[in-house]
Amino acid sequence: MKKLAIYMFLAVLPLYANGQALSYKTIENVYYYDSQTVEQATYMKDKNLLDIYYPEGNQKVPVVIWFHGGGLTAGQKEIPTALKEKGFCVIGVGYRLSPNIKAETCIADATAAIAWVFRNIERYNGDPNQIFVSGHSAGGYLALMAVMDKSWLQKYNLDSDLVAGLIPFSGHTITHFTIRKEQGILGEQPIVDKLAPLYHVRKNAPPTLLITGDREKEMLGRYEENAYFYRMMKVTGHQDITLYEMDGYGHNMTHPAFPLLVDFVKSKSNVD
Repeated sequence: MKKLAIYMFLAVLPLYANGQALSYKTIENVYYYDSQTVEQATYMKDKNLLDIYYPEGNQKVPVVIWFHGGGLTAGQKEIPTALKEKGFCVIGVGYRLSPNIKAETCIADATAAIAWVFRNIERYNGDPNQIFVSGHSAGGYLALMAVMDKSWLQKYNLDSDLVAGLIPFSGHTITHFTIRKEQGILGEQPIVDKLAPLYHVRKNAPPTLLITGDREKEMLGRYEENAYFYRMMKVTGHQDITLYEMDGYGHNMTHPAFPLLVDFVKSKSNVD
């Protein structure tokens, strides 16, 4: 585990391919469910959409899937500015929200989006062998659940161990508080069941970077949840997991965390 003081990062220079600076395009509002097998209710048409930010050219590049936060009850898809012009494809995913649906459905949506990326990202110069899954808060929880519980991606005949890396920002590792609320359980009462990433710790999970805010400033026990997840992953024999605590930052710690995500993706995919 590593505790970070506030620090400055140098601006990343533009990336080049074949001697030319990369240029990027954005495609918005791509429906990621299979319309042949899933009924497209109006709410699904509004929410089950993703945006694709990708570099033009022929070079295959790493892919970052980003799930927004909002407690599974709010928020919208986004392409974080801090991930632009870094030599990646970035996928901003929208998903249905409680109370319009049961919160568990958010995991199903997140999984469907990941499966879509595996099957389609080559058309946007993304490398399907270098797909990284990330998100903040509720988005971090969705990233963890869709990857750690292998049964979700198995429904699409995909092995979640094919994910190149997992990078949740301040994600729940216990059962999400909105799911607990639906069951009449208070947010201060922790539950670890099949809807908790902690329930699914295993040594063959993808390389993982956990990032939280300062333990004294975070939401409830979010740092401690991640510290326990980190320890139990180590106990199971996982060899590639790191926990960063962003000293001085609270739950909204994305700004100083994004450079860590960028460095992690580059280190795992050999991007300069």
